[in-house]
Amino acid sequence: MIGKLYLIPTTLGDTEPLEVMPLSVKNVIDQLEYFIVENEKSARRFIKKIAPEKEQSSLRLMPLDKYAEEMDTLKYLDVCQKGINIGLLSEAGVPAIADPGASMVKLAHQKNIQVVPLVGPSSILMAMMGSGMNGQNFAFNGYLPIEKGERKNAIKDLEKLSKDKNQSQIFIETPYRNEKMFTELKDTLSTSTYLCIAADITLPTEYIKTMMIKDWKHQKPDLHKKPAIFIIQK
Repeated sequence: MIGKLYLIPTTLGDTEPLEVMPLSVKNVIDQLEYFIVENEKSARRFIKKIAPEKEQSSLRLMPLDKYAEEMDTLKYLDVCQKGINIGLLSEAGVPAIADPGASMVKLAHQKNIQVVPLVGPSSILMAMMGSGMNGQNFAFNGYLPIEKGERKNAIKDLEKLSKDKNQSQIFIETPYRNEKMFTELKDTLSTSTYLCIAADITLPTEYIKTMMIKDWKHQKPDLHKKPAIFIIQK
């Protein structure tokens, strides 16, 4: 029997795992020894938090970061051929969504290995849920360009796309550049365009607010170094 690849969600911050995900996630982790992880230290910390009785010495962690050699990662799923199940851990949220784990999921399909996604917090979907914007038609755009002129053009393009397709446009920014992004959105978007900002999702400091740009001009939310999702809709 071929082993399975379990896609294991993690918390979006320092919250108790079982407050934001079902017990089934812990049950799966209890049964696994092999994990593909983006960061070994944080992966061990999460596993210890959700399954404190699990022996850390039994863990077999395989790195999937920018330093991982492709030839090595292509062999990560070989143990599945021996009937051994593997867990894929995201650094924050759910694996393979705005996350390098997608390459492992693709490889699993190529090797005819069953992929089992588990329920957990996705900042992208939770922001969309709380935005009040079009949840029937939306797109995730990742990071916008860093260069100011290119970023301004990208913002305008997303605004036009939103209007033409009646489509909510989702994007993210590096936390320490959130406030600069907020300023540029206010300066670039039409005053009648809606903007949702969702920060620190699932944390005690959670902030989700949707308003027109004309109303945002009088606001100054604290976004400094906070994980945030931005959504616009014209």
